[in-house]
Amino acid sequence: MAATPLTRTCSAILVAAGSSRRMGFDKLASPLAGIAVLRRTLDAFLAADSIAEIVVVCPAERWKLLGGGFSKPVRRVNGGADRQDSVVAGLAALSAQTDLVAVHDGARPLVSPADIDRCVAAAVEFRAAALARRVTETLKRSDAADFSAGAVSRENLWFMETPQVFEIPLLLEAYEAVAAQGLAVTDEVSAMEAIGVQVKFVESIHPNLKITTPADLALAEALLR
Repeated sequence: MAATPLTRTCSAILVAAGSSRRMGFDKLASPLAGIAVLRRTLDAFLAADSIAEIVVVCPAERWKLLGGGFSKPVRRVNGGADRQDSVVAGLAALSAQTDLVAVHDGARPLVSPADIDRCVAAAVEFRAAALARRVTETLKRSDAADFSAGAVSRENLWFMETPQVFEIPLLLEAYEAVAAQGLAVTDEVSAMEAIGVQVKFVESIHPNLKITTPADLALAEALLR
């Protein structure tokens, strides 16, 4: 019999160990409508019915941004040299009872609890799922001198987002394969592809931008207001 959401336990890992070098300041500490970016991200997972516990992968000074008042178990671990090392550190800190994990960028503070729950439900059914957005813009390819060289079909193309949700043994297997091959991956879907696992895409309904530049902060603030 297929598993149902009621028989599975999902934890979340918030990846927040980066240095924010491109911003020139700690973007995760930046206020959005008076609340730090990282705390807004955490609050979305606290509000998601499908999430039982949360591990925040971040340095100690960022942990202080979160304050308290958590409605679920929340703990901190230090990150690694790159994203995949940070995710592996987060996996090691999960409770033994959990069998699914939702990995999310700490710099995506607008993710909705409803989209988190939809992504977890898809992972329960398909073992691996990721929130994503369809490509709707016109795509062009250029030559080496940056002159237009033709169109690129946007059919079946997606912008990847997070959370990305997996059965934990499956994600561990993927990262072991990535390490064995000496690969560097920018998200967990790429790690899954390394072991030939297809990931179910769940189309995001709500804005879920990643804070990368000061302009992103301004846009996120406008969306919140």
